Amino acid sequence: MDYYDQMRLQHVLLHGLVPLLLSFSLGSHAQSSDSTESQSKSSALSSTLFYQLLLGELNARSEDSGAAFSLMLDAARKTGDPAVYKRAVQIAIQARAGESALQAAKAWTQATPASREANLFVLQILLGLNRVADTLEPLKREIALTPVAERRELLWRLPALYERVDNRPLAATTVQKALGAVLADKDLGATAWAVVGRFWLSAGDKTAALGAATKAQAIDLQSEHPALLALSMMSPDLPQAEMLVRQHLPQARPEFRMAYIKALLGAKREADAKAELENIKVATPDYADAWLISGALALQLQQLDRSQQQLQHYLDLVERMPAADRSAEVRRGRSQALMSMAQIAQLRREPEQAQAWLQRVDNPEDVLRAQLQRASLIAQQGRLEEALALIQSLPESSEADVRLKRATEISLLREQKLFERARDKLKLALAQTPNDADLVYDLAMVNEKLGHLDEMEQLLRSLIAANPQDPNAYNALGYSLADRNLRLAEARQLITKALELSPGDPFITDSLAWAEFRSGNHAEALRLLQAAFKDKPDAEIAAHLGEVLWISNRQPEATQVFQQGIKLNPANETLLETIKRLRVPL
Repeated sequence: MDYYDQMRLQHVLLHGLVPLLLSFSLGSHAQSSDSTESQSKSSALSSTLFYQLLLGELNARSEDSGAAFSLMLDAARKTGDPAVYKRAVQIAIQARAGESALQAAKAWTQATPASREANLFVLQILLGLNRVADTLEPLKREIALTPVAERRELLWRLPALYERVDNRPLAATTVQKALGAVLADKDLGATAWAVVGRFWLSAGDKTAALGAATKAQAIDLQSEHPALLALSMMSPDLPQAEMLVRQHLPQARPEFRMAYIKALLGAKREADAKAELENIKVATPDYADAWLISGALALQLQQLDRSQQQLQHYLDLVERMPAADRSAEVRRGRSQALMSMAQIAQLRREPEQAQAWLQRVDNPEDVLRAQLQRASLIAQQGRLEEALALIQSLPESSEADVRLKRATEISLLREQKLFERARDKLKLALAQTPNDADLVYDLAMVNEKLGHLDEMEQLLRSLIAANPQDPNAYNALGYSLADRNLRLAEARQLITKALELSPGDPFITDSLAWAEFRSGNHAEALRLLQAAFKDKPDAEIAAHLGEVLWISNRQPEATQVFQQGIKLNPANETLLETIKRLRVPL
């Protein structure tokens, strides 16, 4: 053996065979304290088996996986050692020989029927081979081999184990069969049925999923798993799911109730969400997240005093926690609260107080956003160039940071009506990333402000062609046409398409109402605007609703709406222009 062969052998021994032999030796002693049996196995290891294992590892490193696998599996059968079986499985997996890996894993389970590790290898390999039906028995064994105290968690993790299978209905059927005995268990039945429901939901069968959730909750109303399944199915066309959620609420954890609130907000049911928030604050007054969300909702509605009170209470709760004990979620929530407090001060024209709030943002992931908000505050004080210089000086750690900084610059330039500078910056950015949809949209809106309607339309139509399911381009083009009394039938068609893609969106509803108003359909415009303003009190919508009321000879109501709009945003350009044009006495 020459020098290089010796070095190669030494490398194999150090990095491959030695750990395997140690595992084999330790495993032999662990199986029996009898010295005669240990000596016998050590003797077997010291002769032919040693060289067989060595040759197997050498073949594995020489990429002769077939020979390596055969040698290792034969050695595993001779020794019965789990470490050698596992190595045989690993060699086959590394060679992407799924059937060989399955053969070794099955042999391992036959040698050590009580081994969870061996059985789990069989289960995972079968799933990797997409042999879903064959997982029935291994899954049953996995449940049986799992300690009772760990079975609930195992069951809840099963959908993740099957997430890559192609035949989802077959997976649901197989798992339901495997859980047959567990489904009737008084302790685990609720979780088992909830898991079955998750599989059917993944398979696209909402009826079966809802049925499973109902059975699960009937077994144990206290269990959160059926309620989580029902929560994931909540939709207007499946009201039974929300009924299951609400039945669980009286005994639900605050975290679950908050998840329900987020689902309500996602469904644009703000009134229901606020009612649930109040329930949480009464039941668990120290649950900080409820105060944070409540404060954010109040800020959206421009209820500044209420928002400040809610956010301050949230900060008081968070500040009681030692800094080292604050989770990443809590740190982000604290930053959100501080920046919202700064926004409140900004709306009250208290720039120094706003700066003070922003200076308290110290979470590294949020410092950039706080500094960009500070730049916006500086620009509103008439120091635009200083604000832009601040933005340019801020460090970037990701492409997302670059985009955020650029978007803030564009926004400040547009607020200051420096549309040419905004256009030039957008064109420069688009030259570097020509397929960036956000940049294309922003450039279209800047061209609209500059009166370059042909360029605007070309850009928006390119966005529609690239992504026909995005409602924003349809809405922007439709509203721009309607606002100028151009091609009103086409404008309505575009906005209607946007509303189909985003049902109930109050801003798109506002656009449709404006197209109806421009077309002379004042009654329909008024109906749409009243609905939109109810769903989303906003200064822009108030401007349109107030004008339609004014033109309809309902001046007192119009004046009241205009006053509401000013409270919402006293600087809104559309609102101020409308009030001035109509000569509304406020």
